[in-house]
Amino acid sequence: MKRIVILACALAFAPLVSAQLYKYVDQNGKTVYTDQPPPEADTKQMRIPSSATGGSAPAPGKSYVQQDKELQKGREKAKEGDKKGEEKEARRVAEQERCQSAKTAYEHYAQGGRISKYNEKGERVFLGDAEIDAERDRAKAKMEEVCKS
Repeated sequence: MKRIVILACALAFAPLVSAQLYKYVDQNGKTVYTDQPPPEADTKQMRIPSSATGGSAPAPGKSYVQQDKELQKGREKAKEGDKKGEEKEARRVAEQERCQSAKTAYEHYAQGGRISKYNEKGERVFLGDAEIDAERDRAKAKMEEVCKS
């Protein structure tokens, strides 16, 4: 009978006892949870709410470790989203620069006049009307291809 009374008292006071939980990152970069803080690591003391003190309870069926892992995954997804957004913006800027370059080349040939190029020997050679027309058509096709969006 004595054992039952002691056991009942122990069970009645169990929710009032709060355990300390410490979180730290070890030298390998892993997050570690423990009830005793290591002396050399920068620890963060975590408060574990109990139902007897009226604290907010964790989501049903999820421990604090699982919740922390979910939060970490969310942060990583956000970083990946930011990185993808930056890459997309860089591609858009590069496409605009290529389009502007193609437009400039086309306008150069469309204006007409005397247009010159340098040959393999490094000498300046003026283009004839047929060559200018061919270069203009080539520049127009490239401009339409690059600036189609």
